[in-house]
Amino acid sequence: MSKSWFVYVLRCADNSLYTGVTVDIDRRVIEHNSQNGKGAKYTRNRQPVELVYHERCEDRSAAGKREWAIKKLTRAKKLVLIGAA
Repeated sequence: MSKSWFVYVLRCADNSLYTGVTVDIDRRVIEHNSQNGKGAKYTRNRQPVELVYHERCEDRSAAGKREWAIKKLTRAKKLVLIGAA
């Protein structure tokens, strides 16, 4: 059985949004909020972060494509996507 992949959006302490992909959302959010160096460079100085959106994807390829599509959205459209607008 293949792993489930997810694309997710985090709201950082400075109110910016970060988008990524993972197979384990809970672990990834913990990593983004830790000082162990496993979180993204972008989120290290913007902690704490909170998960505000996620969606399941068929596979790694689909998750990467969806991540890219979300990253290309304007901030206003991202806020609509996460239900914050």
